[in-house]
Amino acid sequence: MNVLITGAKGMVGTALVNNLKNIRDGKNRTRPGIHIDNLYCYDLDSTPEQLDAYCTDCDFVFNLAGVNRPQNNEEFMQGNFGFASTLLDTLKKHKNKSPIMLSSSIQATLIGRYGQSDYGKSKLAGEELFFRYGEENGVKVAVYRFPNLMGHSRPKYNSAVSTFCWAVANDEPFTVNDRDTELELLYIDDLTEGMFDLLEGREAHCEYDGVEPVARADGRYCYVPVTHKVTLGEIVDLLQEFKAQPVTLLMPKMPEGSFAKKLFSLYLSYLPADKFKYTLRMNVDDRGSFTELVHTVDCGQVSINISKPSITKGQHWHNSKWEQFIVVQGHGLIQERNISTGETVEFEVSGDKIESVYMVPGWTHNIINLSETDDLVTVMTCNEIFEPNRPDTFFEKV
Repeated sequence: MNVLITGAKGMVGTALVNNLKNIRDGKNRTRPGIHIDNLYCYDLDSTPEQLDAYCTDCDFVFNLAGVNRPQNNEEFMQGNFGFASTLLDTLKKHKNKSPIMLSSSIQATLIGRYGQSDYGKSKLAGEELFFRYGEENGVKVAVYRFPNLMGHSRPKYNSAVSTFCWAVANDEPFTVNDRDTELELLYIDDLTEGMFDLLEGREAHCEYDGVEPVARADGRYCYVPVTHKVTLGEIVDLLQEFKAQPVTLLMPKMPEGSFAKKLFSLYLSYLPADKFKYTLRMNVDDRGSFTELVHTVDCGQVSINISKPSITKGQHWHNSKWEQFIVVQGHGLIQERNISTGETVEFEVSGDKIESVYMVPGWTHNIINLSETDDLVTVMTCNEIFEPNRPDTFFEKV
């Protein structure tokens, strides 16, 4: 399959091209039904001759080209409708009936209901042009009315989320006029997966009830069903938590598929290079060191423990707290004793065979470096963050 992408250097175009390349080159094997031979990338710096050649040879078209920040309002219709006409005329000239996708906007839905923006008018005109083209030429047309998009794009341009991410990551001032303003956001990776669904013929269809898409198998429009509705206040509060993470070590709760997980990925993409690395506080004494790596909202903490040769650490028990010791370097011995029954167990551990050992509540425990020359390095997880005022940690030798 030869795929033409117009607007290939925009936010959506860049992400789509990069991920289509992964499929083409066999790096992404999650979509075995998609076979890419050539990618034809068209943008503002391309020539009419290139467009003509691409329209001769393509088997599928993603029309992402458009204007959303022109110098004057007349450019909306020229960029969003005029180029669409040129593209369709060129395909028709070559009798190319490739399926074609149109990137429209939810702003088109507002025309005649809540507003008369020139941007929305141009998008609506483009939609109708594509629908007529499809009906008159027997071509599959997939029109998507995207909500606000969330991906790496130029700050201070057309995405409040990008602007906030950039400002927080770079210690720049920003203003939130109304924290209660709600946005519906479509994350760029979810959009890309939706485009893959389209290539496989598994796209979702809908009609619109006001501005809300309603799933319908015979719907006129296509849509990506995974979006997130969040307020500006929620966005900036999360970003401030992300910014503080290198100091607090606390990683906000980020379940699979959550808005927070996607926002954190986007936030990191705006970090200046000198913030890629941050220092962790090492607690060092003559026995070695102990360093907390990360705290979590509901799964405790992860730490790294380094024991000097022949050193014993631990010698304590917990009521409810539990830990896992995972030796990743060196040779050690873990001992545990039930403080009520006196039962004992011990485990010889080594970085040559990585294993995890539970430190069970009610069992006093230690870890001994068996080497006389090399350090013992242990990753330690604990089900709760250490609280100095309620440590649930009581000294008792094994």
